[in-house]
Amino acid sequence: MAGQALQRKRTAVVGCGKVAATHALAWRRLPASNFVAVCDIAPQRAQALAAQFEVRAYSDLDEMIDKERVEVLSVCTQHTQHVPPVESAAPRGVHVIVEKPLAVDLPSCDRAIAAARTAAVKLGVVSQRRYYEPVRRMRDAIDSGKIGKPVLSEVVMLGWRDPTYYTLDLWRGTFKGEGGGVVVSQAPHYLDLLSWFMGPARELYAYWDNYNHSNIEVDDTVVAVVRFGSGAMGSIVLSNSQRPGLFGKIHIHGSSGASVGAETDSGSPFISGVTEKTDPPFNDMWTVPGEEHLLRVWNQEDRSRPWDVMTHYHELQLGDFLSAVLEDRKPPIDGEAGRRVVELFTAVYQSQRYRKPVEFPVK
Repeated sequence: MAGQALQRKRTAVVGCGKVAATHALAWRRLPASNFVAVCDIAPQRAQALAAQFEVRAYSDLDEMIDKERVEVLSVCTQHTQHVPPVESAAPRGVHVIVEKPLAVDLPSCDRAIAAARTAAVKLGVVSQRRYYEPVRRMRDAIDSGKIGKPVLSEVVMLGWRDPTYYTLDLWRGTFKGEGGGVVVSQAPHYLDLLSWFMGPARELYAYWDNYNHSNIEVDDTVVAVVRFGSGAMGSIVLSNSQRPGLFGKIHIHGSSGASVGAETDSGSPFISGVTEKTDPPFNDMWTVPGEEHLLRVWNQEDRSRPWDVMTHYHELQLGDFLSAVLEDRKPPIDGEAGRRVVELFTAVYQSQRYRKPVEFPVK
């Protein structure tokens, strides 16, 4: 036990908005974490979260890092403010895990990655759906060759965000404050899974529009087609316009004719700190020869799991990131993985703007 205590890392959170409590809960629960402080430019928000978790509150990040000797930091600020905390923390030797997306543009991603590389610290990006059991099964099937080579992919997210969602924070629904709409705020989880399963993109063609959210300036609907470096193809359909929200799914079809898939979100993607209950993810497609019967078995397992979907998988990823720090290994979802997501949604906006396919790497 004494050896374990010596391995505990001093953890903290910057940005005390809605998802911050999920990070704080994980840092408090994880055995290798010594959760010490929170920070927000709005002192009352920091004080409220600090009181909830019995840690110290700060309104200055540098002061918190120095006084509390922070070693691992969660960045939970608004999208456009994800990179400055990385640039402040990394030179102080602090390892950083950032809520999705890593940034809202590629130059900012490169700044974050460079800051971590220069300081020799770990940089991670939250994409907790990679830890879903149904998603892990898909990855295992691909890695073991059960579907042959992945040749066709489908991402379909048909969700809903009502007008009050965009009033939760002043920055929501604006390009300046949020960086974009559905493709930036809700889609990064799916774009990350798509890249993880299919590999790097080679070309993308897309449209976006706003169909029923007159109170915002960003996209609520996106359709895109992708050609991957492997020669495989994919389609992406995203919407915040289905009332009520229907589902979020990803399906991968292989060269052998077998297919695997998961419904990662039943209804609209949940909002951390707001949504009260969400259904567990499950495999909704599995045609691997000889394994078709497993779909029913897995569905029973997945639907009976006792944990909270909205907090459990964050805890798994933050625990994995902490292990990467302790073992001095690469985090499974690092800055480069986060950058690939930003590159995909950057290509969506460029394709619409220039009315043509966008080649990768995106300029």
